[in-house]
Amino acid sequence: MAKPFIGITTYNTKNKFERDIAAVQHTYIRAVTQAGGIPILIPAILPEDDLNELYSHLQGILFSGGGDISLKYFDGVQHSSIHEVDEARDVTELSLLRQSVQHEKPFLAICRGLQVMNVALGGTLHTHIPDQIPNSLKHDNEEFTLISHPININEDSKMAEIFGETLLHVNSLHHQAIKDLASNLRIVGHAPDGVIEAVEIPEHPYALGVQWHPEWLTDQIPMQKLFKSFVDAAEK
Repeated sequence: MAKPFIGITTYNTKNKFERDIAAVQHTYIRAVTQAGGIPILIPAILPEDDLNELYSHLQGILFSGGGDISLKYFDGVQHSSIHEVDEARDVTELSLLRQSVQHEKPFLAICRGLQVMNVALGGTLHTHIPDQIPNSLKHDNEEFTLISHPININEDSKMAEIFGETLLHVNSLHHQAIKDLASNLRIVGHAPDGVIEAVEIPEHPYALGVQWHPEWLTDQIPMQKLFKSFVDAAEK
């Protein structure tokens, strides 16, 4: 059987010559490849028709991490820490997320991706956790492989079935988080301070969002299972 094409969203940046480039960390590519998928990078500058054409050839989409979503797309509090806003990326990912929900295309949303998932479906975000969630843990660590805190996963969730356990130990590299949950999302995982760390769409064949970075933790069996389940769902 042919391996499924898995789209991976990218961000816009510049190289050392100040020339525009599309980029994504190799960890996402490796995680998809190791799980049995063929990664296809999705430029965030495509015209709508071309983006839709590319979307039609993908069996699944991985919404990668990165900078903050523009406040024009949700009702959030302006904050000096908001950074790396990329409106071309916002437009691309919000469109792809909504289409993936509508067409029941499998997708996995990671960190920023989880936030895109919530905003695309009508939710809002805390724009800076330390100032807006009392007694919060430190979530904006700089080391990708540092285990920062545990996460409790709901026993009756699709994620618990995938992971095979309900207590995870994860990294944390974000300063924003879900505030008001989109109506068709279900919370299935929290950090000890109450920050929402995992969501899913119950009626969707495979629509999962995680706030941590599992692509940096593929030495953990549960994270391997997550990517394998995603690619398997896309293959079907």
